[in-house]
Amino acid sequence: MRSATGSRVLIERRDGDLLWLMLNDPKRANALSPALVAALTETYSRDLRSEGVRAVLLSGAGKHFSAGADLENLRRVAETSLEENREDSDKLRRLFESIVRQEALTIALVHGACVAGGCGLATACDFVIAADEARFMYSEVRIGFVAALVATYLTLRLRGSDIRELLLNPDFLTAGPALEMGLVNRLVPESELRGAGEELAGEILSKASSESIARTKRMLLDVLGRTLDERFDHAAEANAQSRLTEDCRVGVAAFLETKRTPNWRR
Repeated sequence: MRSATGSRVLIERRDGDLLWLMLNDPKRANALSPALVAALTETYSRDLRSEGVRAVLLSGAGKHFSAGADLENLRRVAETSLEENREDSDKLRRLFESIVRQEALTIALVHGACVAGGCGLATACDFVIAADEARFMYSEVRIGFVAALVATYLTLRLRGSDIRELLLNPDFLTAGPALEMGLVNRLVPESELRGAGEELAGEILSKASSESIARTKRMLLDVLGRTLDERFDHAAEANAQSRLTEDCRVGVAAFLETKRTPNWRR
């Protein structure tokens, strides 16, 4: 992997359409330093599909995926003004939003501890594959914080009662219960984590149109907070628009001719 310029993130392009990102500050448990946040935001904010990337896989170097907040930043919180804190919060908002809105498939590969903002990084992704020894915790209320940014998109993954359990009762959640809750999609031994990520990406990308994945992700975000009528109106328009895409033309033609879907990873 090569290092992103001036950052703690390693980047590797593999198999043509896979982009691998690794948080690379293991001595500080991959804390969300300003440099790391900026590098991740820059990458996830790009139109990666136009660059030929169909899936982004995020992992962490060392013993843990990410311990969350950078301690140096935390020490300055009480000494900074409201406006300065807003600026810092906006940077985290742009990071999480860039992951949630990224139209390529996003997969987090989690091992060790995944805490606070680190948990936010993982759960902003479409899929979370966890090592069977991984542990998760939204620890913000332990130190007087509010997991406000994370709460905006946890509703895409969890039911309300589970969100309250995670955000209001901050204890470590082991991988098994995290899977049962829906915080995690797959569990594997840590030694198989990278392979499982590549396998999942390959499985999805071979049978699902990249254009359709992007449009589906966009629609799931666009219908949030709308009335039922508005959701149906938006969904009907999205359905109609999708029928005009090249991927739909190719997919329908292939199915009619062979009764099979195309291998989209070509």
